[in-house]
Amino acid sequence: MGRRKNNQTSMSLNNAQHQATRICFNDDDEEENSNLDDSIVATEKAIAMDDVTMSDPNGSFVDGGDDDNTSADYYFDSYSHFAGCNSALYRIFEMLKDVVRTKTYQNVIFQNKFLFKDKIVLDVGAGTGILSLFCAKAGAAHVYAVECSHIANMAKEIVESNGYSNVITVLKGKIEDIELPVAKVDIIISEWMGYFLLFENMLNSVLYTRDKWLANDGIVLPDKASLYLTAIEDAEYKEDKIEFWNNVYGFDMTCIKKQAMGEPLVDTVDQNQIVTNCQLLKLVAERDDYIHALVAYFDVSFTKCHKLMGFSTGPRSRATHWKQTVLYLEDVLTICQGEALIGSMTVAPNKKNPRDIDITIKYSLNGQRCVASRTQHYKMR
Repeated sequence: MGRRKNNQTSMSLNNAQHQATRICFNDDDEEENSNLDDSIVATEKAIAMDDVTMSDPNGSFVDGGDDDNTSADYYFDSYSHFAGCNSALYRIFEMLKDVVRTKTYQNVIFQNKFLFKDKIVLDVGAGTGILSLFCAKAGAAHVYAVECSHIANMAKEIVESNGYSNVITVLKGKIEDIELPVAKVDIIISEWMGYFLLFENMLNSVLYTRDKWLANDGIVLPDKASLYLTAIEDAEYKEDKIEFWNNVYGFDMTCIKKQAMGEPLVDTVDQNQIVTNCQLLKLVAERDDYIHALVAYFDVSFTKCHKLMGFSTGPRSRATHWKQTVLYLEDVLTICQGEALIGSMTVAPNKKNPRDIDITIKYSLNGQRCVASRTQHYKMR
């Protein structure tokens, strides 16, 4: 797989801070990202040849407007409700069936046992404890699995069923409220990423944990995430789902269209829809086409491994449960090959619900057949 020259911003968990993020349409860290691409290709090939199993052949693990419903309390409580296709059970099933996600973590742990041997590990947002089980099997001295929801009760049972009660301690509660029985830990591991990388994520909790519990020579896994943008042609969907509100059985419902435009769509994008690559400070068209939306996705890296490891959620990689995030533009941009879409994106927690995120995109195109400049606001909730 060649380098995806899409817009990118990167963050390292070694020095990340709690703040809003401003992203320009640019590209950097080319050498390391190229190495990560090689790792992603190797991982995807290994998964394709692996009968899509999620456990080691020698063992079996079971891992099993204003809207107040997006509050942190609802988020944690709803995680453990077992009813309906949007239930916690379905979400856990979806994450564990995501072999790109789960297999990458398994490979990171099992192929780098030297990192875990006799170490104290803290699993933040442990869910049913699959990562803790991987760490225990890799030789960790002890693993503290912290889970806020009632899933923690199941995690304890799963740990006992698999014979790791002497190695794994499940602690129920928010990491900010937990007191560990140790002063420091050697490794913090977490699957903290949300849709669009930052939506309903646990990054703040991981950073809090790093600052309070991580030893001076300790490591965080994963320790780098990169957010990308690219532009797509998507006339059919936009006409069907967005422009629909212009005339609904003869009635004007454009007020709903405005809301639909302002809510990012989490969906899987066909790589053939991609119109642009990226160069410094701009998205450059690879062909004559129309741009209806920007698409965001992310890569995750584990740089402390013996060899760089990671995975991508991009449209040119194997699908994950994160999919991609589509941000529709009010304008339909007519772009010719070689022309550039220039702009920036700002991402910040919503002031009322910090787990929601506010996104502002500024873009301009000064092309042969289209001149446009606009600022658009989105709310992901």
